Amino acid sequence: MSLDDLEAEIVACRACPRLVAWREEVGRVKRRAFADQEYWARPVPGFGDPDPWLLVVGLAPAAHGANRTGRVFTGDRSGDVLFAALHRAGLASQPTSVSADDGLRLIGCRVTAAVRCAPPGNRPEPDERARCLPFLRRELALCPGARVVMALGAIGWDAVLRTLDPPRPWPRFGHGAEAAIGGLTLIGSYHPSQQNVFTGRLTPAMLDDVLARATVLGGADQRNS
Repeated sequence: MSLDDLEAEIVACRACPRLVAWREEVGRVKRRAFADQEYWARPVPGFGDPDPWLLVVGLAPAAHGANRTGRVFTGDRSGDVLFAALHRAGLASQPTSVSADDGLRLIGCRVTAAVRCAPPGNRPEPDERARCLPFLRRELALCPGARVVMALGAIGWDAVLRTLDPPRPWPRFGHGAEAAIGGLTLIGSYHPSQQNVFTGRLTPAMLDDVLARATVLGGADQRNS
């Protein structure tokens, strides 16, 4: 199986009735600002370098972000923060991600999510998270060059741990937390959600620090030299 095969399987998934109903309803009703746009309203696959050293794992598509544009972290404020940081770190060709055809490229990095459908209230149920988990497990397996996984938020952290064979007790999530698991290093960051950014829980400098540490852990400078 290739990443393209996995993407096709993800996009066709209808395993969670609640999520299917919600993502499609959002695509029909739309937000007034996007009333003239056709919503993607399907599961959202990962995006980025097909042979990354860094895999970034978020929570789930935003209802009027990736559920609208069809690309993870694209078209919403969380994506504005994330891709600006990736650009500053030399991992993205541009600092913005507004549509699936905007020319953005990721360099040595791939961005994905623990859950592939937009959930009501941004809160997927435990059984929905469990059904989506095999997609993340297979995506990680299809990125054999990955050395670092960066989890955005506790749900992303938990999903990554469930795809691997972590030590017991499980490493606890925190901003800047690290856990070495096999040949990978898992590193945590607060999610770049609008709430976290507006309250100052996560600042651009804090996100830059985690990405800088990820670069050191991944040996990206040496591989790109």
